Amino acid sequence: MSKKAATPDFEQSLAELERLVTSMEKGDLSLEQSLASFERGIQLTRLCQTALKDAEQKVMILTSQSGTAEMAPFEANADLADNDH
Repeated sequence: MSKKAATPDFEQSLAELERLVTSMEKGDLSLEQSLASFERGIQLTRLCQTALKDAEQKVMILTSQSGTAEMAPFEANADLADNDH
């Protein structure tokens, strides 16, 4: 039940990314610091995208019926409820 210590979770990655963006927006960083921050931001963005994709796949698996999952907007469920009246 241990998490990988080297890989931060989604919330940690997103918080670090937000701090980097704020720091870069201030314009106080040197060119080297800006490039390093940009590179780290790209890494964090990829980590977040992977975490979101993994979560989406888990949701699809958990909500699938008879082994297949279909993506549908939330509004579709509301439309079905309205048609039942």
